[in-house]
Amino acid sequence: MLTTRFVNGAPNWLDIGTSDMDRASAFYGALFGWRFVSAGPDAGGYGFFQLDGQTAAGGMRSAPEQGPPSWTVYFRTADADATCTAAERAHGRVLFPPMDVMGQGTMAIIADPAGVPFGVWQPGRLEGLDVAGEPGSLCWVELYTPDIAAAAAFYRAALGLETSGVSFPGGTYTCVNPAGGSEESVFGGVVPLAEDPTEAPYPAYWLPYVEVADVDAVVARAQELGGAVRMAATDIEGVGRIARLADPDGARFAVIRTEPREA
Repeated sequence: MLTTRFVNGAPNWLDIGTSDMDRASAFYGALFGWRFVSAGPDAGGYGFFQLDGQTAAGGMRSAPEQGPPSWTVYFRTADADATCTAAERAHGRVLFPPMDVMGQGTMAIIADPAGVPFGVWQPGRLEGLDVAGEPGSLCWVELYTPDIAAAAAFYRAALGLETSGVSFPGGTYTCVNPAGGSEESVFGGVVPLAEDPTEAPYPAYWLPYVEVADVDAVVARAQELGGAVRMAATDIEGVGRIARLADPDGARFAVIRTEPREA
């Protein structure tokens, strides 16, 4: 699971681009207790979702030509330029080249060979999110992709990520961790798009998971607020209870109540 002890290759930022920032703020505020705070007059409308004063995510209004409302997962890098070069060599595309963000760090947006966008963040004054792995914050990410082997090869070349297989009832789950990491550093998984009926009709993407105390209560509240249930609350042995949702503008995300690990 994620923590704020970020290392190269681990997710260290999350933000949403949406057509209506006020609606998104109201939805996620009611769902997770987030409060949206502007990053200032020079930030172009960008701001931070804060949980008890700690930044849990970012967000801003996006134009229609930038695509439908969606969440973007960012991965820590020590050198955004080098990561972009490595991604291009591995047949990815740089959608938004490295740019300094007011001295806070350097960001870039890349698409993998399957067209999945993701971000990279090279810390400056800002290392990343203030909170992760706790209720109301990012705790896991999953890549839904048409080709697991190709995705694993790309993200290893671009970000140094490593994969491993974990057996579950019904199959094997592909886990992802930073280079040289231990079992405790696993932060996500890679899932074959075609084998998941919820995701198969849609383009490949990175799905962020938010830890919650009560999945069923969050699902019910999301529906009351105009969100959609994409996959009903489900128990997964050894993992926890999960559900996949979409906000009122269609941005996809998931929630999980992680099963406590045995000592």
